[in-house]
Amino acid sequence: MRFDLLTVFPEMFISPFGTSIIRQALLKKQIEIFLHDLRVFSEDPHGKVDDTPYGGGAGMVLTPQPIFSAIKKIRGHAKTPVIYLTAQGERFTQKKAVSLAKQKQLILLCGHYEGIDQRVRDNLIDEEISIGDYVLTGGELPAMVLVDAITRLLPSVLHNKNSAEEESFSEKFNGKKEYPHYTKPENFLGFKVPKVLLSGNHEEIQKWREKNLQ
Repeated sequence: MRFDLLTVFPEMFISPFGTSIIRQALLKKQIEIFLHDLRVFSEDPHGKVDDTPYGGGAGMVLTPQPIFSAIKKIRGHAKTPVIYLTAQGERFTQKKAVSLAKQKQLILLCGHYEGIDQRVRDNLIDEEISIGDYVLTGGELPAMVLVDAITRLLPSVLHNKNSAEEESFSEKFNGKKEYPHYTKPENFLGFKVPKVLLSGNHEEIQKWREKNLQ
């Protein structure tokens, strides 16, 4: 799967995408991530990508030209979804992550300042997504969340194919959280692992886990 991220701060993504599952998926070529600095697409001699809003008001607005130029260049197919990360968007859920994981390419536009020119929203954006009811400085952090949540759903990314199915908010557990997890040692400071988990009886273990969903 290919992710194309449009941002004015591409350097923000280097460390998060260079660790853990995302890094492994990149090394195994299970995903591709391309960072596009909107300033590179600006026709302004100084690489300017924002300006003051018509009608007045506080803050700056991302101008349409660099965004139109960037999407025209990187969009592999007319049906490739362009997603705008904004607090005004639809709430991101596991169900949405599962749906997006079926795509071959996603273009994620990271908003900034007071937002983007409305002509971009009207003509280029397919979906607007929010990761929560709060305001962030920009869309970079939400974009990282989407890439992480979607990547771990792709085939063979997680070592254990059952991991994604048995996590919080999965359809298997009807949106509930996970069951309690225990590991070695069996007895830690007098706190013991439930005996059923040591029994080897998988049917009883499964019943215990379903009963103890948190």
